[in-house]
Amino acid sequence: MSSKPAVLVTGASSGIGAVYADRFARRGHDLVLVARDGERLEALAARLRAETGIAVDVVRADLTDAADIARVEARLREDARIGVLVNNAGAAGHGGFLDQGPEQVARLIELNVTAVARLASAVAPRFAAAGAGAIVNIGSVVGLAPEFGMAVYGATKAFVLFLSQGLQGELGPKGVYVQAVLPAATRTEIWERSGRDVNALTGVMEVGELVDAALVGFDRREAVTIPPLPDAAQWSAYDAARAAMVPNFGQAHAAARYRAAA
Repeated sequence: MSSKPAVLVTGASSGIGAVYADRFARRGHDLVLVARDGERLEALAARLRAETGIAVDVVRADLTDAADIARVEARLREDARIGVLVNNAGAAGHGGFLDQGPEQVARLIELNVTAVARLASAVAPRFAAAGAGAIVNIGSVVGLAPEFGMAVYGATKAFVLFLSQGLQGELGPKGVYVQAVLPAATRTEIWERSGRDVNALTGVMEVGELVDAALVGFDRREAVTIPPLPDAAQWSAYDAARAAMVPNFGQAHAAARYRAAA
């Protein structure tokens, strides 16, 4: 058993989650791998045990199922070995808003929003009490760009960014690190599952490069890591512009521009 904190990764059977599992295993961390596909999880676990010698537990769970997510929450609350949560599980949904019925919209929100918040809520009190721990939430640049036309998916990823920033502000002083990772198009199975052809896209990043860049941000303790963004000053300016508005929100009256005659 490793002396380093164990890492729980959701959506670990493929794509970004599987690569996070690989990279943390090679750093010497034991793993708890969570996903719906138990067969693929077992195959990944066997390979990582053989190649790295770390301990790997497999938890087959659908995070939109009440009993399954409750089991994962219990593991996060009770297993003191777990010191890092990687909230990676997610889906993109088929088509545009008019193509997505109420059930699909609800399921997308349940996986991309509710599960992320619930798992963070399950582990945060233990991390805060210990004065240590890390929560990595996988968002998306789509959460910053309504122009991409993925309304519900983008909204869920905007939530992930806001939640991460809010948690970093609250938990950071208690010794807990929270990172939001915002990929752009990455070569994973999420495209096929949402009915899109990844090969028709331009500027698609390979998943290994994405995770390796995200881990550079993790090691630097960045609050927000955007691997495809060439100029970090653009994010800094964006965030500074947002922060500059905050003092102006506390007004007893509507702004003059809304009180003037049309």
